[in-house]
Amino acid sequence: MLNEAPGPTLFGVDVIFVGTILIGVAAAAVVFAIYAAITVRDPMARRVKALNQRREQLKAGIATAPRKRASLVRRNETTDKMTEALSTLKVLQDSQIQQIQQKLAQAGIRKKEWAVAVVFGRMVLPIVLGAFAAFVLYGINYFPEWTTVKRSGALMIALILGYKAPDLFLSNLISKRTDAIRKGLPDALDLLVICAEAGLTVDASFDRVARELGRAYPELGDEFSLTSIELSFLTERRMAFENLAYRVNLDSVRGVVTTMIQTERYGTPLASALRVLSAEFRNERMMRAEEKAARLPAIMTVPLILFILPVLFIVILGPAACSISDAFSGGGPGNNGN
Repeated sequence: MLNEAPGPTLFGVDVIFVGTILIGVAAAAVVFAIYAAITVRDPMARRVKALNQRREQLKAGIATAPRKRASLVRRNETTDKMTEALSTLKVLQDSQIQQIQQKLAQAGIRKKEWAVAVVFGRMVLPIVLGAFAAFVLYGINYFPEWTTVKRSGALMIALILGYKAPDLFLSNLISKRTDAIRKGLPDALDLLVICAEAGLTVDASFDRVARELGRAYPELGDEFSLTSIELSFLTERRMAFENLAYRVNLDSVRGVVTTMIQTERYGTPLASALRVLSAEFRNERMMRAEEKAARLPAIMTVPLILFILPVLFIVILGPAACSISDAFSGGGPGNNGN
């Protein structure tokens, strides 16, 4: 039986195999995009439900004795088992858990118990990905032409990727959420100024702004709604503002929180302070847009050279090159076929 001819390779990787995988990923992405487009949902519906549950929990926590407030922490069987396993290995540290819990809050994940899952993923994913890479590279010898250095490098990359995957996932969520909040913050401050000048209280102003901006900026509406609830039920209003700065990884929000705390403490006019901050944030947003516009020519240089200019040369010089090729190949009018 004849052996099948090997397919084309690039740096030792089967191009047809990689292309098949990429086509499958592209098809799955198209199906997911179509599904997301035809199933549009209200972005605030689930958040409002979660915030109402949080309101009830805060009511219960304030009404009960301080020693029973630990019941506000939700329990999860999966995370409990992870905690037991990690505690047996003695790898859980309070400072590490607190940092991960803050990252989860900044990513919009309200379940603090999932911090244990992040630590557990850091331990398990390197083992899983490392075992899979070792099986592919050494077990079935899928890349027989690879040298020992390449295989060792691929195995090391799999181990590092498995360890960094949870942190990269959280960092990506935090970055997207922070950018969304940054875009809507100047508009939110303008509405806060209007609410303050209209005579609304601080918690009512935050609730009104959350309802007005909930559809345009659901992340910011979520944070303002939770802040409004905490302002209504926490014993110290300062804690609500500090929790807002804790949940949002943004210097602008910290500036707003500092202003709100100083206003609560010293009784300074809230509207004038917020108006100054709003103008400052708008100028900052404009400067950031101008910076991106000024950086655009340098960024477009490489795509212009690699993708646009070659196509342009082919379109312009292609017909002339074909005519010259036909002339030199003997297809011209002066050739009588001898």
